[in-house]
Amino acid sequence: MVKLSVIVVSYNVCYFLEQALLSVRRAAEKLGAPVEVFVVDNNSADHSVAMVRARFPEVILLENKHNPGFAKANNQALRRATGQYQLLLNPDTVVEEDTFRACCDFMDAHPAGGGLGVQMLDGQGRFLPESKRGLPTPAVALYKILGLSWLLPHSRTFGRYHLGFLDKDQPHEVDVLSGAFMLLRQEALAQVGLLDEDYFMYGEDIDLSYRLALGGWKNYYFPGARIIHYKGESTRRTSVNYVFVFYRAMVIFARKHFAPRRAGLLSLLINAAIWLRAGAALLGRFVRAAAPVALDAGLIYGGMFFLKDYWEKNNKYVPGPYPPQYMRVAVPVYIAVWLTSAYLSGGYDRPVKTGRLARGILVGTVLISAVSNFLDAWRFSKALIVLGGAWALVALVGRQLATHFATYKNLRLGQPRQKNIAIVGSAAESQRVRQLLEAAAVPARVIGYVNTDPEDPDADGAARPHSFEHSPIGPLRQLPDLVRLYALNELIFCGRDLPASQIIGLMLALPAAPPVAYKILPEASAYIIGSSRKDAPGDYYALAIALNLNQPGPARTKRLLDVLSAAALLVLAPVVVWFQADKQRFVRNAGAVLLGRATWVGLRHTPGPARARPAVLSPADAADAPAPLGEHTRRHLELLYAKDYEPGQDLGILWRCRRRLGQAVGPGAPEK
Repeated sequence: MVKLSVIVVSYNVCYFLEQALLSVRRAAEKLGAPVEVFVVDNNSADHSVAMVRARFPEVILLENKHNPGFAKANNQALRRATGQYQLLLNPDTVVEEDTFRACCDFMDAHPAGGGLGVQMLDGQGRFLPESKRGLPTPAVALYKILGLSWLLPHSRTFGRYHLGFLDKDQPHEVDVLSGAFMLLRQEALAQVGLLDEDYFMYGEDIDLSYRLALGGWKNYYFPGARIIHYKGESTRRTSVNYVFVFYRAMVIFARKHFAPRRAGLLSLLINAAIWLRAGAALLGRFVRAAAPVALDAGLIYGGMFFLKDYWEKNNKYVPGPYPPQYMRVAVPVYIAVWLTSAYLSGGYDRPVKTGRLARGILVGTVLISAVSNFLDAWRFSKALIVLGGAWALVALVGRQLATHFATYKNLRLGQPRQKNIAIVGSAAESQRVRQLLEAAAVPARVIGYVNTDPEDPDADGAARPHSFEHSPIGPLRQLPDLVRLYALNELIFCGRDLPASQIIGLMLALPAAPPVAYKILPEASAYIIGSSRKDAPGDYYALAIALNLNQPGPARTKRLLDVLSAAALLVLAPVVVWFQADKQRFVRNAGAVLLGRATWVGLRHTPGPARARPAVLSPADAADAPAPLGEHTRRHLELLYAKDYEPGQDLGILWRCRRRLGQAVGPGAPEK
């Protein structure tokens, strides 16, 4: 009889899925009982399916031709699973080798247990509070929506959403299990039913946990097993889309279980809270983006005020004080021109380059001076324009220097603090990590490797005379001392040489200060995976070519082109729409491009960077080919487009594919 069925639903996270399945394989071997593993792919475009087939032939692979959502995809596998216990596992997780055995033993010893969750840690080894949760009753949901659960996490009244008053290192009965790791007893599932498919994403785990409790089963939080979960619940907390999807799931849950007769009032209250939180999220994003620009504008305005005052008092050619409209209207216009020019010149791109700022301010100064020649009523002083441009450059560079120093504690603008990396693993894997870092052009200094083999005569760091560079810097037992001695701020663990349980143990054992980032190179993988903080999605270093499309300047130009073309097409829609096969979708596509939710031309067949927008057209669509192109050829054409991107390419593709602007949008950034 199969002891455990593991179900992983994946969508465009090939690099995480590979690592998760490697950890599942090791944990299954340690269980010592039959295990079946399902991967349900929701129409990924990043080679996930090919990777699973090639590296994990033991996996039962279910391929969807569209994305039906988290609940439906899990149910597909649950209907075929035969295990006594059935585990829903996120692809962005790493399980310890002993996880399956410990969890099954706990459930065997607690026959009333219908479900079990474990202690989840983020990519930095910090505890994720969503490991244990309370039932989101209307009161608990209200406390969370209003932020009281965040302000008072340990309160028995306000902290019930994450049960912050319970010891995270002790097992407890809890109300809600996390869908990232949800171990279920087959007998309990047969009684209460599978995941509710009314939920597309978020909320289905809360619903199933509650139905288990209603059916007389217990849900347990079990800290005797730990997993890494790279993208915790807070991953998209500042995302407006997250706010709407998550809280609308709360509406579905509340209507179904708590207030079927008062659904209208409850829905009104929660929807009001949704819009409030969405507005707060938008405002927060705007403030973070606008704060540097507003500060620069204030600095320039203050300087211009003193320059005007000085010029009036010390220049004999000024007959009197400048009129009030100079500071009220002219100077704000000057500032807008300088800052816009600096932005378009790349002055706000990272890394900061003084030359870009200088070019932008110079162009803005020339533009202001030229235009003022044609406006007699607004022609005040060429000298003040030139002096103002010089002050604008000083103010912008000074503010950037101050910000840089506060962050990196040096004045080398454009050069962040040197990242010192140590590799924790064998000599062979250390060399492979070096090659991957070099191929990915990671700006960092590799100090050396920490030897994990205690039998190695060079484990103590004694250098080989002929190869000092590739000798270990010390043994694993001295890792905390090595971090301090070499001022390490990133460690890369080699998955082939260290078990997941030891990697997690090392993360927890190292002191929180100074902060160290952790990444893992899975066995035989080309991806080095990690996450800088729990509210950020996981990132990775991978073999890749340098894509011009990913650079800030071309990306900004492409976005400007999208906005202008989408606006023009919407204005001309009464005419253009008659040339489209799907007229309604054409209008929706133009609106999506205008709002930044899609781009006209992009990578429809090739996985792009995490921030890539879904695309209406592919460069392959404009290819003049006598026969349909294969998938490999389409991806190759898209990579060439991204590598040598120029704005004129988009205009050419838009013209050649002008009758296809109403086709369905293709894949973009990976989503859960």
